[in-house]
Amino acid sequence: MDSVTEGASQGLTYRDAGVDLDAAAAAKVRIMELAKTTLGSSVLSAQGGFGGVIDPGANSDTLLVSSTDSVGTKLRVAQAMGKHDTIGIDIVNHCINDILPAGAKPLFFLDYIGLSNFDQSLLAEIMEGLSKACNDAGIALLGGETATLPGIYHGEDYDLVGFIVGTVQRDKLIKPEDTGEGDVLIGLPSSGLHTNGFSLVRKVFGIDEGPAALKDPFPGSELSLGDALLAPHRSYLSRLQDDSGAVRSEIKGLGHITGGGIFKNIPRVIAQGLAAEVDVRSWETPPLFKHIQRSGGIDDLEMFRVFNMGLGMVVVTSEEGAESLLNSIDGSWRIGRLVKQTGDERVIAHGL
Repeated sequence: MDSVTEGASQGLTYRDAGVDLDAAAAAKVRIMELAKTTLGSSVLSAQGGFGGVIDPGANSDTLLVSSTDSVGTKLRVAQAMGKHDTIGIDIVNHCINDILPAGAKPLFFLDYIGLSNFDQSLLAEIMEGLSKACNDAGIALLGGETATLPGIYHGEDYDLVGFIVGTVQRDKLIKPEDTGEGDVLIGLPSSGLHTNGFSLVRKVFGIDEGPAALKDPFPGSELSLGDALLAPHRSYLSRLQDDSGAVRSEIKGLGHITGGGIFKNIPRVIAQGLAAEVDVRSWETPPLFKHIQRSGGIDDLEMFRVFNMGLGMVVVTSEEGAESLLNSIDGSWRIGRLVKQTGDERVIAHGL
């Protein structure tokens, strides 16, 4: 078909792997209702965006932007591979990418590690990745919590969560209402699955029951499947900053393509009344996603609902700004445009 909007799919799904995106969306509505009762006048942006924005005071030119997230079940792949030195990179870069859509420059990062027993070697590997990513971004790893919780975590189980705070000048805050009809959508490539969709991947390859599959060669590559899956989440900080460290002035919106793919994440950063027309034929789906799809018999729509499909960040800009960004950001390409919304759909994907 020429175009498709989000809807029902056939074949192996994320729900089959234990993750029901529709149920999660419904639960979040109630969570947002309760959270809204706590919001005061200092909160400029909260639920619905990627990062929360706080105004620390009427006389301040600087706003605070924060976000928190986890690595998810990518940790299961790391455990099966016995490789934990890149997991810290994943969570730092994921959190950085979640405050960039507000125009924020990261300031500091905190981590939480929960595990069943104190494992010095494991913690050293995790901290290696955390410190590398923080150094690369020029931010402080300010502190955190390491919790040994036998009975909550078992055996080699552990969890890794990150919390980040950044700043943005009041007059440079990026807001969905800044976007308009006719704006251009530019794509930036992902480095792989990043930190989403691993529950489905584990089901496709039977990793929990037979982790030896991770040692199998990845078709068309010298990497094993496990190494390909553990490719660190890419940070877009340096690609999107100007010389002062601020997000480039041509940028009117940024969508970090995480869980829910293009269908969930692009609408978060565009104005009400607009829809995104995205041509998924404008880029070649990376081999890893094709391998997952073939191995699991997953249909195209479900793949785009779950994974980033090689598209890690979407930039919204004017037609004039598009030329400048495309000429200066390596690997970027035009994926579509914003149009007036005429139905319920916020994303219209051509080529599925």
